[in-house]
Amino acid sequence: MAHLVEVAFKGNRKEFFLWDYPDPPPLNAAVIVDVERGEDLGYIHALGELAQKRNGGCSHGCGTSLPERKALRLATEKDRTLSKDLEKLNEEARRKAMDRVRANNLGMKLSDAEWQWDRKKLTLYFTADKRVDFRNLVRDLASLFRTRIELKQIGVRDEAKRLDGIGRCGRQYCSASWLPELRPVNLGVAKDQRLSLNPSQISGACGRLMCCLRYEHEFYVQSRKRFPKEGKIVPTTLGEEKVVAIDIFHERITLRGIEGELRSLTLAEFKVETEQHGGTTAPVSNGDDEETALEGIHPEEISPELMYTAEHQVPAPHASIVSEPRPEANGRDSDGSGKRRRGRRGGRRGRGGDDTPPGTS
Repeated sequence: MAHLVEVAFKGNRKEFFLWDYPDPPPLNAAVIVDVERGEDLGYIHALGELAQKRNGGCSHGCGTSLPERKALRLATEKDRTLSKDLEKLNEEARRKAMDRVRANNLGMKLSDAEWQWDRKKLTLYFTADKRVDFRNLVRDLASLFRTRIELKQIGVRDEAKRLDGIGRCGRQYCSASWLPELRPVNLGVAKDQRLSLNPSQISGACGRLMCCLRYEHEFYVQSRKRFPKEGKIVPTTLGEEKVVAIDIFHERITLRGIEGELRSLTLAEFKVETEQHGGTTAPVSNGDDEETALEGIHPEEISPELMYTAEHQVPAPHASIVSEPRPEANGRDSDGSGKRRRGRRGGRRGRGGDDTPPGTS
């Protein structure tokens, strides 16, 4: 039975292959694999159960199916020597290709170049802010290197993964060391964790938000579900108080009363007080005026509770608001009389609300 192996190539590029020999290859061993239009040299990155798991969960995996290509044999000392010689050729190829990019006046940045082990293909990786027409560039490079040329556009995260480096934490990039898939990170992840929104403090070497912001995000989301939202008014033993801040690590809640005094309660004490003095909570503005807090809400959709903040008196339970009946969508009055209500623009000048001639009562 063939063994499933994961092989790593230059720039943290990984692919899965089948090993048709009875004994699996050693870990980190150099192997020659079958690729499109030739052969390439890589190193065994994972095998056995780990390779099976990564095959189903990695973005470069095959899912539940097995790969079609095979790892042919273990690399000899001569094969590894030829692979080391390609390191100088890769950098030389990148510089020559960059000169052709400048000559064609293209808005692209060549990040890396990778020769195939048998030198039958040269792959150039580049980043660009927008779509680039590089058809003329490919013809120039093909005549220059006399081989098959492949240009691949990658993002800034993939560029950092290929080039590798040390992050602000002092360790190797997660994307280049162990992270199987680069998932998108938005600014809402930093807001949920109450982190500084300064881009220089939460951005990685690639210029995007750091991948590690996602690691603890689920913990913050689940923990905050046990606490009331900041800015809410809650009934307690001292009356109605506003939730000023919450501390999910020490499980404490800071409240502010009507007169401005602050006090801190544990989550257990807060639940006891709110259960004894139950009532509906009302959202309030977070330090802004009332119009800003209610911006974007239609006046007819505002409930009586929403119109009151901590500085306003809450109406009695029996209080009610009377509103005028609104016309139906077909233009008839609510009483069904069939008369069309005329607006200021729709009526004629000099005519009253009825069909009475002008000047009569």
